[in-house]
Amino acid sequence: MADDADQRSLLRILLALTLLSGLIDAVCYLGLGRVFTANMTGNVVVLGFAAAGAPGFSVAGSLISLAVFLIGAVAGGRIRRLERLHTRLLGIAIWCEAVFVGVAALVAFLAGTAADSGARFAVIAILAFAMGIRNAVVRGLGVPDMTTTVLTQTLTGLAADSRVAGGDDTRAGRRIGSVVAMFIGAVGGAALILHKGPALPLAISAGLAAITGVVLRFSRARRFLAASARGSAKT
Repeated sequence: MADDADQRSLLRILLALTLLSGLIDAVCYLGLGRVFTANMTGNVVVLGFAAAGAPGFSVAGSLISLAVFLIGAVAGGRIRRLERLHTRLLGIAIWCEAVFVGVAALVAFLAGTAADSGARFAVIAILAFAMGIRNAVVRGLGVPDMTTTVLTQTLTGLAADSRVAGGDDTRAGRRIGSVVAMFIGAVGGAALILHKGPALPLAISAGLAAITGVVLRFSRARRFLAASARGSAKT
């Protein structure tokens, strides 16, 4: 049976992925034409700005990100339905992310400049595909307040379930952790993209994803995932 230590181990893995989301979206928004590849809400809002005539937004980039993210989510959904892989799904998603983000870093490095629209769109598409897979798999885990990419519901829960609101603050720790992780990732990504360009922060992101995959392989989180898989099978 999984215990609290197993769940905490999984939460740490998901916090690492949340940090990576902040880092990657900082690179994309600041370095690839105000486009998001992890946070699709942002892309819908950006498209709305562009439709109203606001300058400086990439309609093509946002549309590519949205479309390829959905393709990645379909792929992630298909992987989720391979029952024999159930306990390894998160590891597969993380390693896919490490590989695809690494490829995106290579494309950015070879292009040498964000002004190359072909390379820029390729990087956006590669990252969006990886994020689509990850989001589909993490969604399937169903861990409350740990989507790894969006914080609106997390922040709502933090406030609505607080003692000030008459709640019990049961999951305040993980909610605050998610916000802090996203913030740290965004700060790091912004600092790197402003001084080093997109290739280096993407390479760092790929390396961190690979490290996260290794940590997952040897962590107690696998026991929690296995217990969850058995519970799902019984229901």
